Amino acid sequence: MTDGSTRRSMLTTGTAALAAACVGCGNQSGNGSSSSSGSPTSGSSAFGSPTSGSSASGSSSAGAGKTLAQTSEIPEGGGMIFKDQKIVVTQPTTGEFKAFSAICTHMGCTVSRVADGTIDCPCHGSKFHIADGAVAHGPAARPLPAKSITVSGNSITLG
Repeated sequence: MTDGSTRRSMLTTGTAALAAACVGCGNQSGNGSSSSSGSPTSGSSAFGSPTSGSSASGSSSAGAGKTLAQTSEIPEGGGMIFKDQKIVVTQPTTGEFKAFSAICTHMGCTVSRVADGTIDCPCHGSKFHIADGAVAHGPAARPLPAKSITVSGNSITLG
């Protein structure tokens, strides 16, 4: 191997390693795109309660069609964040349930709480209305994208 080919090999290897490391980086473009994962429910938090390791429904999986929560777990005028699924489920008025991406459209941070009628991002202070995901307070300029949920009886499921 010549010095030129060794150098080229090292640069290629270093570039590939850097690209692989950046795959998990946050969304810095601000486009707010996000996909739902089918990972187990954990790190959920409800308005007025601390983060609980899983939802009280005992659900161990929350892929499409799987139970995320029971309707009784989502407080009226508040909501619950499902960090692993990157979803926020809210109940703006009695019996009305909405779901939005939990990824802030400003810089891609995960929202951290639902309080006083808004979904709040801890990174730069953006707030979104629980009824429609619209921006209540910037710096975010775009609403949280709506997500699909189904309410059947007392169960809320993805999709």
